[in-house]
Amino acid sequence: MEDWRGFAQQMASLARDLLAQESVNDTLERITGSAKELVEGCDAAGILILRGERVTSLAPTDQVVVDSDALQGRVGEGPCFDAARTSEGQRQFRIADFTDEARRWPRYVPEARKLGLGSMMGFLLFTEEEDLGALNLYSYRPGAFREADETAGWLLASHAAVAFSSARTHAQLQEAIGTRHTIGEAMGILMGSHRLTEDQAFATLRRYSQDHNVKLRDLARRVCEQGGLP
Repeated sequence: MEDWRGFAQQMASLARDLLAQESVNDTLERITGSAKELVEGCDAAGILILRGERVTSLAPTDQVVVDSDALQGRVGEGPCFDAARTSEGQRQFRIADFTDEARRWPRYVPEARKLGLGSMMGFLLFTEEEDLGALNLYSYRPGAFREADETAGWLLASHAAVAFSSARTHAQLQEAIGTRHTIGEAMGILMGSHRLTEDQAFATLRRYSQDHNVKLRDLARRVCEQGGLP
């Protein structure tokens, strides 16, 4: 990473670009794609989400990312697990050579070598409020990542975490607005067809939802589609 001024300009442009993406998935794909573009030695990148012991791969640039994530989920160990579980103060790692880490992850490393992986870096994606997952960068060459590349990856991850959190919050808000609009339409249908007040219409929807174990938003959608309660 020789040209830090040029890299800083690229990061500034990326920060604006990330916030301009239209969906969460678009944002994540831009993040992982940027890792290959901006971090020297990066052959593949992806974001790993860990819920308990269940692994989810988001926006992988290459199949090897999916294979590595699935492998870690299968054997229950690996660097991405460590990054996703890490405590405050230990939010990134760099593995210079996978062959040197067999003692640390005895079940993962031999299989990772079969995938052709030589080295990698991982960065926890986090904001002040939450941990979002781990951004993982892979290389097929041992010793591909230097200290400067780790710094570049950390800067990318910092921008990525903010953009990821913002995109997800926006998506949740849009979903909430859409749900409220659909429920309002369903209430209007019930009010018109059954001569109910607004409170009575909402109470009817809520009671049906509880009695039939159907989510309120799903019930409202069905009422709008069918013109009444199912």
